[in-house]
Amino acid sequence: MTLQIFNTLGHHKQNFKPLQDKKVKMYVCGPTVYDLLHVGNFRGAIFFNLVRNWLEYLGYRVTFVYNYTDIDDKIINRAREEGVPALELSRRYIAEFEKDFASLKLKAHEHNPKCSDHMSDMIKLIGDLIKKGHAYAVDGSVFYAIDSFKNYGRLSGKNIDELQAGHRVDPDPRKRNALDFVLWKPSKEGEPAWDSPWGAGRPGWHIECSAMNRCIHGDQVDIHGGGLDLIFPHHENEIAQSEGATGKPLANFWMHNNFIKMGDEKMSKSLGNVVRGRDFIEKYHPEILKFMILSVHYRSFLNLAQEQVYQAIAALARIYAALLSADEILAEKVKGAAKDNAFAGELAKADKEIEKALNDDFNTPAMFAAIFDVVRNFNAGYKSGQKVSPDLSAKAKMFKGWLVDQGKLLALFQEPPAALLKALDDILIKEYNIDAQEVEGLINERNVARAAKDFQKADQIREQLNGMNILIHDGINQTTWEVKKG
Repeated sequence: MTLQIFNTLGHHKQNFKPLQDKKVKMYVCGPTVYDLLHVGNFRGAIFFNLVRNWLEYLGYRVTFVYNYTDIDDKIINRAREEGVPALELSRRYIAEFEKDFASLKLKAHEHNPKCSDHMSDMIKLIGDLIKKGHAYAVDGSVFYAIDSFKNYGRLSGKNIDELQAGHRVDPDPRKRNALDFVLWKPSKEGEPAWDSPWGAGRPGWHIECSAMNRCIHGDQVDIHGGGLDLIFPHHENEIAQSEGATGKPLANFWMHNNFIKMGDEKMSKSLGNVVRGRDFIEKYHPEILKFMILSVHYRSFLNLAQEQVYQAIAALARIYAALLSADEILAEKVKGAAKDNAFAGELAKADKEIEKALNDDFNTPAMFAAIFDVVRNFNAGYKSGQKVSPDLSAKAKMFKGWLVDQGKLLALFQEPPAALLKALDDILIKEYNIDAQEVEGLINERNVARAAKDFQKADQIREQLNGMNILIHDGINQTTWEVKKG
């Protein structure tokens, strides 16, 4: 099956075909670095990591550019509040983002350009636009003339006449059209400034991505991505700038991930419900954030409410418990070669389902459904403590190898199973305010009752623990416990 991608430009799925055979150029708009990033920023980082991994699985050589906006009003304002140079502030938060990115164990991008390193590219691009009649300079500022670009609004579906009718802000009298946007502006006192043909100043936001993209990738890219909020005006303006300068389509495919909800409300600063990525990762676990983001289709709303967190914990526990079982089986060094042909057939079937799912506009929910079918199949053939046969050992080896390989596409399921399961229990112990010492005490009391054949009391304690969200497992030599999940 051919890879199909939903193209925001045209609003339908299209067969993917790169500009050059077996080579893919990707550009995804990265963060504006003036603070620790919120979880919404990480949705794009995590999802487009999967896009890149799947393209490489299909045999493409991918060049992935993910930029940092380190020149922006928000950065300047924050730097002024803290009394530090703007570029120093942005460097600090780039380093903080890269710490969080590393904790997610995502694949490094080929390029992470910063706006401040591409000033000459921006100035040249602005000059080209002026020469071609798409931009004009006034009093040290340069504006893009949207009337000069006939396809303006094609990506977002915005109509210029309707935009003008709804324009409530008093227009800059220097603009030819109230909707013209800034490419270059004079810097105010104390702000970063660079020399240009139009005077000392700094670039507008939109020109930054056009220039960095063009410098690294050339005139065209295969995939341009970002969050849904970037469609207008940022990506619309990128198209106007880049295509105005080159006369070529900027990107064959435009991909946009949806927003994040916290319960019933969209996460936004105005509602005060913004969650920083680092806070979420430290409270829960990077694996939980990645699982939650990828278990929902990228074009759908993602809900990060507590109920969904608990569901993710339960799902991860099922997968990692199966991996732990596989490790227990493989620890038994049984003799004799064997192969479970029926299970091999199940894995081959799951491979086809996953390939179909990811080729259908990265349908990750369908991919996870196939993974859980395999987990159920594996669990059905094994109970903890049973004698390990060569057939079971072969099945465990196939299962673990297959699941780890699938997980590499998702940047999931690579953690040591026992450590991850303990981390999930530790999270729920805190969430449910469970007293671990009390649990251990009750288990000891139950063991004494069982030894005395007081099974009524032993059952009562089991029920008491169950009411505390504790599940107990009686082994041959000891009783273990875990927090109830799901």
